[in-house]
Amino acid sequence: MQASIIFIFLALVAIIWGIQRYRVKARRNRLFQEPLPPEHITILENHVPLYTRLPKELRETLQGCVNYFLDEKVFVGCDGLEITDETRLIIAANACILLVNRRMKRYPGFKTILVYPNTYVAKQVSYSGLVEVHKDSTRAGESWHRGPIVLSLTDVVRGSSNEQDGHNVVLHEFAHKLDEQNGVMDGLPVLRESAHYKEWAEVLTREYDEFLDRVERGKNKVIDEYGAVSGVEFFAVATESFFEKSKQMKKRLPELYQQLQTFYGLDPANW
Repeated sequence: MQASIIFIFLALVAIIWGIQRYRVKARRNRLFQEPLPPEHITILENHVPLYTRLPKELRETLQGCVNYFLDEKVFVGCDGLEITDETRLIIAANACILLVNRRMKRYPGFKTILVYPNTYVAKQVSYSGLVEVHKDSTRAGESWHRGPIVLSLTDVVRGSSNEQDGHNVVLHEFAHKLDEQNGVMDGLPVLRESAHYKEWAEVLTREYDEFLDRVERGKNKVIDEYGAVSGVEFFAVATESFFEKSKQMKKRLPELYQQLQTFYGLDPANW
């Protein structure tokens, strides 16, 4: 008798779980298929030039990604900042450009985006031997591993409005979120096929070494020198340049461009 009650209880749990999963999936599909309202599209056209460069079919896909992103993520204004629809849409659209032609069109593993009005001060910890050193660090954005994204609105707007300068803090920080999907943030995101890893490792290692050499010689042109900090930052700044200096990258760094083209499934140099 007791075993029958347990069986019935487990069956009910399974049914409820199945119904909830179906509802979540149905809601997700509806959001992905739903176009943005005209007033939201106008905001993207006015403040996200990368959106206007996208081919028409990708713009439609991006609208669905933005719908889901806005439904899933929580925006929190810091230092008295009021979060507006314009702020949410600019951040969401730039973040979703990275996903628009990938299989997974969402960012799992975190929920909150903290937005400051301007650059903000964060505590930075470093070590000199056994001595722990604390100092203030002024930042435009950061991505906490398995935690929130933090952004400066001034830098978000500046980076989004100029799509050719190679500086876009939203692309940068959300590239870190793609990077950490393999469990660690190491400059090696989850690639489309297992066969891609060998070539990715060879090309990215060589490109990073050559990049460091160019920076040291003062001959670097396409990728922001901040990438010299680590392979993790190199992937993030290379992503910024892939979208915002695509023609220069394709011409000067064709192998790196090809790896990012395969990873994102996009060819922005031909938009």
